[in-house]
Amino acid sequence: MTGALSRVSVVDLTTVRSGPTCTKILADFGADVVRIERPGDAGRDRVYFDQADLHRNKRSAVVNLQDPRGVAIVKTLAARADVVVENYRPDVKHRLGVDWETLSGENPRLVYASISGFGQEGPYRDRPGYDQIVQGLSGLMWLTGTAEVAPLRVGIPIGDLLAGYFSALGVLVALFEREHSGRGQWVRTSLLEALTGSLSFQAAKYLNTGEVPPPVGNHHPLTAPMGVYRAQDGFLNLAVGNDEMFGRFAEVLGQPGLAQDERFARGPARVRNRRALDELLRAALAARPVAAWVETLNAAGVACGPIYTLDQVFADPQVRGSGLVHEQEHPAYGQVKVLGLPVTLSRTPPTVRAPSPEPGAHTREVLSGIGYDTRQIDELARAGVIEVTK
Repeated sequence: MTGALSRVSVVDLTTVRSGPTCTKILADFGADVVRIERPGDAGRDRVYFDQADLHRNKRSAVVNLQDPRGVAIVKTLAARADVVVENYRPDVKHRLGVDWETLSGENPRLVYASISGFGQEGPYRDRPGYDQIVQGLSGLMWLTGTAEVAPLRVGIPIGDLLAGYFSALGVLVALFEREHSGRGQWVRTSLLEALTGSLSFQAAKYLNTGEVPPPVGNHHPLTAPMGVYRAQDGFLNLAVGNDEMFGRFAEVLGQPGLAQDERFARGPARVRNRRALDELLRAALAARPVAAWVETLNAAGVACGPIYTLDQVFADPQVRGSGLVHEQEHPAYGQVKVLGLPVTLSRTPPTVRAPSPEPGAHTREVLSGIGYDTRQIDELARAGVIEVTK
C-alpha cells in the first residue's frame, strides 16, 4: 500500500516529544522521514518502548551539527527535502545555520516547521519549555482538580502532544497550499500556544465575561449531572447532557419526580442545585454495581461509562476492535507494542511499517543518497562528523 505522503521527504531535527510526535504522524502516513540524531544523543537513554513509539517508520542518521561538515550534510538534505521540522530554542537554529531563512533561500519550496516551548518571539522565547511548566503557565493545571487539590497536572504530556499535532496539521496545510503557489512556508507553534489555544469554552467564558473559572474537579462546570459518581463497587462517569435525557435518567433511577422538581427540571437549575442533586444521586447509585448502571443507563440513552485503569482500557472489546495496538519485532528490544494513529482513511490510512531504527542505522544510506561516496563517508565517520552502523 502506498502512503498518502509517500512523495514527501522530511528532515527531522527534533528531540524529546513534541517534534518527534509531529514527524511520527508524517511518517505513519508514508513520508520518508530522516531523523538527524546527535552523537551520544541523551534522548537514547529514554525508555525503549517510548522511543519505539515515537520513531517507528523513520530512518536514522547520526550527524554532528557542531562541525561545519555536519551542517553541510543537513543543508544538502534540506535543499532536496519537502519539509524540515525542528524544536530547538529559537536562537539555536540560527547559530547552527539551519534556520528558515537560510534553508528556504536554497530551497524556496521548503516547508519549515518550528516547535518551541513559548514561541519564536516574546519575553519567554529563550526559556526551556517543559510540558509541566507550560501546563501551569497555560492555566490548564488551575482548571484541573478540585478546589482542595488543584492545581493538578494532566497525566500525559498534553502540551508536547498538542504542539506536535498542530505542527503536523500546519505542515500538511502548507504542503497543500504549495501545490498552488509553488512556495513553502514557515510553520510555527509552541507548547504554550497549543495548550492556551485549546482551553475551549473555559477561555471563551473568561474572555467574554471576565470571570475566572474555579477548578471544578470531575464535574462539568456548565452541565449537571456530568461528572464522577460512586456506584456499589467503584466509580462511573455520568454525562446527562439535556433535559430530555435527565427525564430518562430519573426514570431509570426509579425517581421520575426528579424531572418535575423545580430544582432539577432545567439545566441551569441543576447546575445551581448541583450539591443537592449529588446527595440524591449518591444514595441512588450506591445501590448497584458499575457494570449494571453502565448497561441500564446506556440502554435508556443516558451517557454513562466506567472509569478504567489502563489494563481495563486495553481489554475493552471496543478498544481491542479499533486496531490501535500494533506489534513489532525490534532488532534490539524484541517484541514491542506501539499505538497507531487514531484516525482511519478508507484508501490511504496511516500504517506502522517499520520499527524505530538504531541510531545511525541509515547514515551511510542517507549520505549515499545525496552524493557522498564510500571513501567520503568513511572519512567523515573517522573524523566524528557522523556515526555509521557496521
